[in-house]
This record gives sequence, C-alpha cells and structure tokens, in this order.
Amino acid sequence: MKRKIAAIFAADIAGYSRLVAEDEEETLRRLASYREVIDDFIAKANGRIFNTAGDAVLAEFPSAVDAVRCAIDIQESLRTRNMAYPPSRQMSFRIGITIGDVVERDGDLLGDGVNIAARLEGLAEVGGICVSRAVHEQVANKLSVQFADIGAQEVKNIPTPVHAYMVAMRREDGTYTTPKLKKVAKAESGPNWMWPLVVGVVSVVAIGVGGFLYFTKLETTQLSSTATAPSPVVAPSHSPTPAIATKAPEPSPTPTQSAAAAPTPMPSPPAASGGKIVVDAVPFIGERLRAYLGNEYSTAGDYKAFALNVGGFTGSSVNQPNEEAARSAALDQCQKRADAAQSPRRCELYAVGNNVVYAHGRPPMPPQPWVRHDTKIERAFVSKDFPMLRDQARNRVENIYVPAAKTRSVALGPNGQYFMVLGASSVDEATRRSLESCGGIAGVACMIVAVDDVFVVPIPTLLKPNGFFHAATNSSIVADARDDVVRKLGDGMGWNAVAVGTAGRPGLGLKAADEQTAVNGALADCVKHDSDCHVIAIGPFTVGPTN
Repeated sequence: MKRKIAAIFAADIAGYSRLVAEDEEETLRRLASYREVIDDFIAKANGRIFNTAGDAVLAEFPSAVDAVRCAIDIQESLRTRNMAYPPSRQMSFRIGITIGDVVERDGDLLGDGVNIAARLEGLAEVGGICVSRAVHEQVANKLSVQFADIGAQEVKNIPTPVHAYMVAMRREDGTYTTPKLKKVAKAESGPNWMWPLVVGVVSVVAIGVGGFLYFTKLETTQLSSTATAPSPVVAPSHSPTPAIATKAPEPSPTPTQSAAAAPTPMPSPPAASGGKIVVDAVPFIGERLRAYLGNEYSTAGDYKAFALNVGGFTGSSVNQPNEEAARSAALDQCQKRADAAQSPRRCELYAVGNNVVYAHGRPPMPPQPWVRHDTKIERAFVSKDFPMLRDQARNRVENIYVPAAKTRSVALGPNGQYFMVLGASSVDEATRRSLESCGGIAGVACMIVAVDDVFVVPIPTLLKPNGFFHAATNSSIVADARDDVVRKLGDGMGWNAVAVGTAGRPGLGLKAADEQTAVNGALADCVKHDSDCHVIAIGPFTVGPTN
C-alpha cells in the first residue's frame, strides 16, 4: 500500500432506483451511453476511474483544476442529452470533489478523501457539483467558475463538518444557475460532562438550588433557539413531485416524420379559447398524456387546470380548493419541470376546468403525409450533413439525437429552427410532436428531415441548402411558369432539381436516382429555354454556393 494526495471525484445518479423500477431496460441502456461520455471526459482530463458500482463512479485526478473542469464538461454534456427526455426520465448525476490523503491498494483508493468526496456528491444539487474548501482554494482563480459558499456541513461518518461550495452551472443562454444554500452545520456543543460539573460547583459555592434553576432555564432557552433555526432550502429536483392531488403522467418524447418536399406554410387554426377540451387537439404532448387528459383530468372535480409549453412540458392540478389555486399549481408544476430541463420556453395555461383558455391555437402544420419513404433519396443520418444548422446546433444533434432511444425524429423550420423528439412510442407520435413544437417555435410549418437513423428527405451535398423551396412563390422563377413547376414536381419522389436562367425560365430534373443526375437534368432543360442557367433548388431546399 502507498499513500498519496489526489483530487477525488465521486458521481452518482439522482433517483436511479426509481428510473430502474419504471423502465429497467431503457435505464440500463442509457446508463451505458452516459457512462461512455463520462469515461471519455475523465480520460481526456488525465483522470483514472478506480472504482464503479452500479450507477456510481469514483475517479482520481492529478489536480483539482482537472477534476473540476472535467466535472463541468460532464454535467453540461449530460444536461444537453437530458433535454431530449421528459423530466421524469432524465438521468442526472450529482458530483462531489475533494482533495485528500488516500491509500492505494491493488489499484483501488481508500481513505477519508474518498469518503468525503462521496458525501459531497450527496450534498450536490441534481445535475450539479459540490466541492470542498480545499478544492475551491485551488481552482477559484484558475477557472472561470462561480461558486456559492454553503458553509460547514455535517456529513455521515465524517467526525468534523466539511466546508463546502456549490459550483454555479452555466445555462444555455450563458447565464448561471444560483445554487441553493443548504443548512449550515450547527456548532458543536461543549462536552456533556461540563454541565453537571458547572451546576454542582455553582450550587456548592453560591446559591445551590437557585443556581441549578438558573442554568436549567438557560439550557432550555438555548435548546429552544436551536430548534427554531431556519431549515435548509431544498433545490427543486429534475423530477419534482407536484403539490397537487393528482399527478399527470410525463409525456414521453416522440419521433417525427419528414416530407419529401418542403411543406407549404399553413395558417394556424383559430384559438379554441372558451371551447371544451378536445383531447386529440392538444398540441406538443404524447399519447400517454392525452390518455390522462381524457380519462382522469376530464372526470376530475371543478377546480383543476392544465398547463404546457411549446417544448412539451406540462403541469396538471386537480381537486384544488378554488380556481386560482388550480391555475397557480398547474403553472408552477409545469415551469419547474421546464426549468429543471433548461427549457427556454415559458409555460402557459391550456385549460381551466374543462375549458380551453390557450390563446395561440394549434401550431401550423404541413399537409400529410409528413413522411414519404423513398429508397432513392433516403440515406444514413450523419449530423454534419444536417442542413441549415450552425455548428453548435449540429453538435447538439450529434450529442443528443444520435445516441437517443428510438423512435426519434427531427423537424426543421425554414429559418433553421429545429426540434427533436426522442424515445417516442411510435413514428406517428414522434413526427406529430416534433412538427407541432417546431411549428410553434417557428410560426410556420416545418418538415421532418430525419426519422431514427435515416434522412427521409433529399439532403443536397453539391450545393448548400439555405431555405425551403416553394415554387409557387419563388421570385427567381418567372410568374407565368410557377404553376407549371408546381404541377411537374408533383409528389416530389426521387431526386428533383430546379434551374433558372437570366429570364427566369425554369428547367427541371425530375425523379432522378441521384442528386447529380437531377442537377444535370435541370441545367440541360433550362438551357433549352434560357441562358446562363444555374440551380436554385434541390429536393425541398433552395440552394446556393457551398462557400
């Protein structure tokens, strides 16, 4: 055995037993996927995993800076992955880090340093990081990290309180979370043997019984003061328990279907405010939650409310003492769930009682079918080829969509908006929900680009996609030829391309077996009617130079 000083990193999943009980197979599959992420970050930060047990990970690092930087990278990566799941199915880790003297035996590490790291992990917020004072002193001036001092904490099997700090985690918008302060450990009282001695001495030397009564009163006053100390503030869990009589089931993410041609924007139906709930018309949610609305919510008492946001987060409140309490509870539950998942969308009331109060109506949707399966254009999904996204968004797609459980889909909006639904119960649910959420964000109809591991629309590679192609309104095409282009494009099957010349006369390459053939056909057709022809559309996209 040998002793050494090391930065010890301890991580554990919050609510792991519940996740396993609800869906063991899916939980174990995701745990393996998340562990790959964690193991990779630890290795890149020069760390070494020395012990694992179920969902727990223990690692050592040569420096506190490496350990904290690695922990932040892990939490931010896993937070991004978790955004694809409803709060009740999110797999979030707590991480604790300390510097300590440890003993190495057969590759394993033992000692107080390991024990304290594990206790700090228990103090951390869900998805957060808690570090000891020694770690804070090492990294405070070396990393751009904000801390919240939570003071001395009494932890199990550690004889002296541990002074701890919470790391403020960065949100998507660049701001930082505010860690919730936990209860500071009480100062240790004096040894128990002192009170009888003091009382005895005072009794003998001074006033006997009077002195005894005086100190008894003093002790009672101190105990009363301790009993009224403020209780700790508990950070909201990623799967909060609503303070309502009945809890609505969480929506499960759903895949999306895609269209072979760009959808024509459709106006939103008028808001249904004032009408009765029609379960099939409620947007953004999965079939399981729709069943809840139809079977449980609709039959509950008068004072109830249902809230949602564009991202599919919901809150439900029934059997409340009055309407205002129902409204407040539903909104609060929904917003807590959305905030826990870092959703930027605000929750709104959809229904109070059985009456719809949602003012936005149904989101714009493309005409069906939302997906046309065509072996000529379908190909394996590759994140770098996803059209119209910035690099940061493509990285999110790579980190979230690619490893996610089936069934899954991605909807894309005409200005680069996108929405992913993962782990849905069916392709129909996935495509509907991703189109609804994407349409609600974009304000116009979106289209399905990918389902599971396949692009289901033609993805141009010869030219750069930069928007949706709508022949009927495209100003590059002379007006009297647009209707003919729309008609000839027809069902949009196969590879299609459109070219125009200086006079705006179109040339078409239709139903080709590959992209190059479609482009060549469009240019050849165009030069029959016009000059200086160039391609303006491939498949459902307008296109331009790659650079």
